[in-house]
Amino acid sequence: MPPLSWNVSEIFYSVQGEGRHSGMPAVFLRLAGCTMGCDFCDTKYAFAPGIPMNSLQILVELAKYPCKTVVITGGEPAEQDLPSLISVLKSAGHTVHIETNGAHDCDVSKADFVCVSPKKTVSENMLKKADVIKLLVGPQTTPQDVEKYYPCENEKTTLYLQPLDNLQENIAKCLQLIKQHPSARLSVQLHKLIHVK
Repeated sequence: MPPLSWNVSEIFYSVQGEGRHSGMPAVFLRLAGCTMGCDFCDTKYAFAPGIPMNSLQILVELAKYPCKTVVITGGEPAEQDLPSLISVLKSAGHTVHIETNGAHDCDVSKADFVCVSPKKTVSENMLKKADVIKLLVGPQTTPQDVEKYYPCENEKTTLYLQPLDNLQENIAKCLQLIKQHPSARLSVQLHKLIHVK
């Protein structure tokens, strides 16, 4: 039986730029493809088909780096066989973090950390599985948008508000909303501030 395969946009080593693990080294495994296609997406290049890589090829690539934390992101990783990929990485001794828009309900129970960033649609089941819900905040965001996810249903889940494009007016809106919703947290895009991928 041939090894499983995924369409990969890129694999690179950097620091996590967002949310709870901001500043932590990680290897990013960016899967290709996303049918949601948000116009504000900052990784539109990952909408392209990508390169097919089997589990052995992915593990060989990950072994080039000294870090054992792998962030599976996209595109939208849940549009491929995400549970099998998590299992492959966990069997190889990796700590696995997931970044997903949460539109597709899938088994992420073996992952060490799950971040759901709701966009046009989101699965209620995926929100329940999230360690972090990351809400992008732009000019049109209202307190009612925040209250869809606040307070979080699970005690383990933290709501992060992230200013779109790190724009100062969006940061100001995040701060205002966090003051109104005090268990929420601020997530700026650190990697953009320090100019790394």
